[in-house]
Amino acid sequence: MNSQPTSKIEITAIESPDGVKVGKKVTFHGHLDESNVDDLSRTIYALIEEFPEKLHLLFDFENLTYMNSKSIGYLTDWYTIINEKEGKIVIAKAATNILDTLKAVGITKYVTCYDSMAEAKTNLF
Repeated sequence: MNSQPTSKIEITAIESPDGVKVGKKVTFHGHLDESNVDDLSRTIYALIEEFPEKLHLLFDFENLTYMNSKSIGYLTDWYTIINEKEGKIVIAKAATNILDTLKAVGITKYVTCYDSMAEAKTNLF
């Protein structure tokens, strides 16, 4: 019997309040750890490559229960690439344990975390 939680991501389009700009919402479920982070990260890199400039990503962490150090490294790399393309990443609804870790490693100096999805969407564009 597999005791590992199911881990997956879902990608959906989102629009700015004025309907002009488009971004992507990436919803994470389960754990990001050594067993899956490389495979899931390839999906995010492919998404980033689809947009030559100004990709705006909203990471929905509401159902994310764990991130290992490698997944935090990927998050840093995604931020760097998107920032170079004049895009933006925001995080919504991170659990306290994940938010504490992101603060401890300094990610929140660059990627803003919001308590609500509405606030994250408003500040994405």
